Amino acid sequence: MGKFVITKSANGEFRFKLKAGNGEPILSSEGYSAKTGCLNGIASVKTNAVIDDRYELKTSSNNKHYFNLKASNGQVIGTSEMYESSSGRDNGIASVKKNAPDAETDDQSE
Repeated sequence: MGKFVITKSANGEFRFKLKAGNGEPILSSEGYSAKTGCLNGIASVKTNAVIDDRYELKTSSNNKHYFNLKASNGQVIGTSEMYESSSGRDNGIASVKKNAPDAETDDQSE
């Protein structure tokens, strides 16, 4: 089962990563100034992860494949890791869809 891991960076921002059952990170958030914003971001990922239209498929300048998960307002709520192939990216999306809705939250920001 996947889990959301909340951390606090040196500059005081809160971030989350969605990790698959094997511990591999599959989605990372932006920085949030408050933990409540971070928790709201996690709730948004859980809601939007199952909606195909919320995924934006991207290719980086060095031809790595990745995706953004967007909220209903179009704001990016999570960005994937970089993948060597589009099929790897597609597997990453499938993993977010599978893991996010029921993922536990592990708060390591304390």
